[in-house]
Formats: sequence, C-alpha cells, structure tokens
Amino acid sequence: MRILRVAPWIYPDTKGGGDYHVHAMSRDQAAMGHDVTVLTTREDESLPRIEETHGYTIVRVSPGVTLLGNDVSPAVARYLWHADSDDFDVIHAHSHCYFVTNLAALKRRLGDIPLAITNHGLYSQNAPEKLFSLYLKTLGRWTFNQADVVFCYTDVDKQRVRDLGVRSRIEVVSNGIDTERFTPEGPESELIEAEGPVVLFVGRFAEGKRPWLAVEAFAEVLSEYPNAELYLCGDGALREDLEAQAEELGIEEAVTFLGHVPYDEMPKVYRSGDVLVLPSRAEGVPRTVLEAMASGLEIVCSDLSQLNELDDPHLHLIETEDKHELVKQLNSSIGEPTEEVSLTGSRSWTQTVTQTTASLEELAD
Repeated sequence: MRILRVAPWIYPDTKGGGDYHVHAMSRDQAAMGHDVTVLTTREDESLPRIEETHGYTIVRVSPGVTLLGNDVSPAVARYLWHADSDDFDVIHAHSHCYFVTNLAALKRRLGDIPLAITNHGLYSQNAPEKLFSLYLKTLGRWTFNQADVVFCYTDVDKQRVRDLGVRSRIEVVSNGIDTERFTPEGPESELIEAEGPVVLFVGRFAEGKRPWLAVEAFAEVLSEYPNAELYLCGDGALREDLEAQAEELGIEEAVTFLGHVPYDEMPKVYRSGDVLVLPSRAEGVPRTVLEAMASGLEIVCSDLSQLNELDDPHLHLIETEDKHELVKQLNSSIGEPTEEVSLTGSRSWTQTVTQTTASLEELAD
C-alpha cells in the first residue's frame, strides 16, 4: 500500500505528541512493508527537502505564512495538486485543525484518492475557543465530511464529531503507547535531581495547555511540601512568561525548565516523577497521560470527559479553573499516591497501528 501522510510537523523536527504519532505510525507501517511518504513543512531550511529515514520518506516544503500556529502553505497545495492515484493508494491526514488537512480534504473533493483523517483532539491549542467553535461549524465540519473515514480515540470524541453534523464514517481507534518502554521499573533520569516530591508538566507551552496554571498551583503546593520541585518538559512561545511568573512568585529555585527532552529519555523522566499535572483547556487522549499512567505516576488533569473511559486509579480529573481544587488534588496525590499500577493492553501502540493500517488498506482496496 502506498500511503501519503499529510501533517504540518513531524518528530524529531518538532517535539510533540501528535508529531511523534506521525513519525511512529510511518515508521511502523514502513516496517510492515508499506510505502509511506510524509508531506510536511519545514521552518529550518537546513533540513533536507527529501529524506529517507526509518524506512519511509519525508518531503519537506516551505511553511508559507503561519497564522495562529497554523502553516498556510502554498507548497503543500502544489504537491497535493500534482499527486494522483498512480502515486498513492490513500491519503492519511492528521488533525482537522490544520490548513494542510483542509487542503487534503479539497484534494479528496476534486480527486480520486481515498482520504482518512485522524482527530487528535477537537479543539485547537492555539486559536481562541470562540473562533475555533465557528471554524468547527463551517470549514472544520466540511473538512471532516470529505474524509472516507475519520479516526477518533474514544467514543466520546466520536459522538462530539458526529454532533457537529459530520456524515463520514467514524472509527474509534485508541491512542496507544509503547507499554514495554513506559514502565515503573527501570533507570531514572539524570536530568532530575530532587530530594523531595517531583511534579512534572510535559507538553508545549501553548495557550491551550495552560502551563501557567501548573506554575501557579505549584507555588501553593510548596506551603505543604516545601521540598517539592516542578520540572517542565517542553518549550514554546510562553516560555519567557512562565520563567517570569516563577520569578514573580518567588519559586524560581524550585522550578526547572528542561526544554525539549528526547523521546528516548522520557521513560526515565516519568520514573523520576511523582505527579503529572496537565491543566489543558482541551485535548484528545494525551499521550503524556498514557505514558505517565503506565509509568506509575499520579495524574492531575483537567476534567476532559473522554478521559473517563480510562477508568484508572491514578487519574484524577478536576475543574482546573478552580485553583483550590487543583492545589488540593496535587497535595493529595503527593501525600497519598495510589499503590495500584495499571494500563490495559487495549492502549498499546501496536494495536493502534494495526487497526489504523487495516482501515487504510480497506480504503485502498
């Protein structure tokens, strides 16, 4: 099967859960014998335009103009315009949030290559919520409706997409992780040097992730646990603001910014922590939550209804707008961690790849 994967970014060019998903899916499908090409954009001109890596091909083109974290790329449009069924059996686009996926939908509308779209989360982490709600009712819905199949991580997300008026076939394919790498047993990270409890934030420093809430709540956690430390793994436009916030709160000595951490190091980082905090406004099923859960951490997360399906004793869903509740749950998770460690096999990455590939093969046939 010849797969054209369309995504605005890919790991390791950029670091993020969705970016790694695109890389790992392409790598593993290539290992299965499929011919995979990833069409993406590049901001770093030193990166090769065409690269063979991990068995698949990356084609990087100019990002064009970036609006609200979205690359509006004429070069992607040109590539898709010239692609046809002699080149590819199926197109797989990642996230309706991006202009490149809008273009893939237009290609499906005008052409004959089947299209699949993976919904990595209904709302954008960068655009204002009201503006994106309008987008979902218009161009976002139209984009979903051009797909032959839409992949959603949970039944809750499937219903949300259907409630938008989307008529396309929707399949639920759980987001999975490598459960052999992310385990409680194993070495810890030398990046984390702490004598007391360790709170982790893992993710992009973007508006939708709301990392400033983690910093603000942690300042109060120090009243209960003065030797606690907060480590932030990630980077983004808000980094300087977060550093200034920690300084203004007088907690800079207890807060460490690790920047982007190599993915191979992350199992060790999780094992070095006690609690993961994720106060996001919106998410799909965050890979960070699954990885932390498999590593035996407590997770304090926004009350995202789709995460109720995980039904794990480590996972604590709260209204993060209520800082008192956020602080209370962080203190509780540090003081009385759940002893049980669990992650069901249905969340394995192997199953994610297998189900996704089977659906793409069906479209290609």
